[in-house]
Amino acid sequence: MNQQELESALANLNLGAIRYFDSIGSTNDEALAWAKKGAKDLSLVVADEQTMGRGRLDRPWLTPPQTALAFSLILRPTFAEKPLLSRTVGLAALAISDVLQTLGLDAQIKWPNDILLNGRKAAGILIEAAWLEDEVQSIVIGVGVNVAKGSVPATNILNFPAISLEHMLGYAPDRNVLLHAILANIIALRPHMGTDSFLAAWEKKLAYYGRQVRVELGGEKAVAGKVIGLESDGSLKIRDDNGKIIPVRFGDVRLRLFT
Repeated sequence: MNQQELESALANLNLGAIRYFDSIGSTNDEALAWAKKGAKDLSLVVADEQTMGRGRLDRPWLTPPQTALAFSLILRPTFAEKPLLSRTVGLAALAISDVLQTLGLDAQIKWPNDILLNGRKAAGILIEAAWLEDEVQSIVIGVGVNVAKGSVPATNILNFPAISLEHMLGYAPDRNVLLHAILANIIALRPHMGTDSFLAAWEKKLAYYGRQVRVELGGEKAVAGKVIGLESDGSLKIRDDNGKIIPVRFGDVRLRLFT
């Protein structure tokens, strides 16, 4: 993986610009800084190695060299897209899970931002915004995919079981090909973010759909009940034991099977 290879592999996607790094702290940090300086729509940051990558709640997401796919895509939302920004995580999650399905893998979305294979985390998404005064100027979609076995950290530092594509397939897919497929899916799905069919496709991929779960809201707060779908803004819908529908908004949430 290098700048020239990426530009060649992604040439037909009409991206804004591409920045490649052999090693970087965080692709999202680079993308956010670039966005604030006026990066074009669909500008892309890719790194072979991430030394300070992070997921939600600032959990570390480290990317050893030559083992994983780590990238951040900058979107400059149109006026029509701005009411749909809460669905951006669904855009990325569907794009990734659909690509994995073409590889013969049954990918599920662990709400809000993880992709599971066999109940283990194979990919993660981090959505961040670049603001201009009180208005969102750009959205950064950060993605990490465990491609080779070496991308999976030691179990003692994981907060959730992880797995790689190589574990599942018996080989590590070409990262440039994987990246092209995910980006092409994001671009293709983007015009449909506001549709009912988009929300239905997102719901269909939910891990634990129809199952009893516990959602930790931070501190001692938690809700428990059955996953019954998504609200129009992408919030998780839980039905508690009393039949009350509880919308769980994006935020500091951990989802676990309820036992």
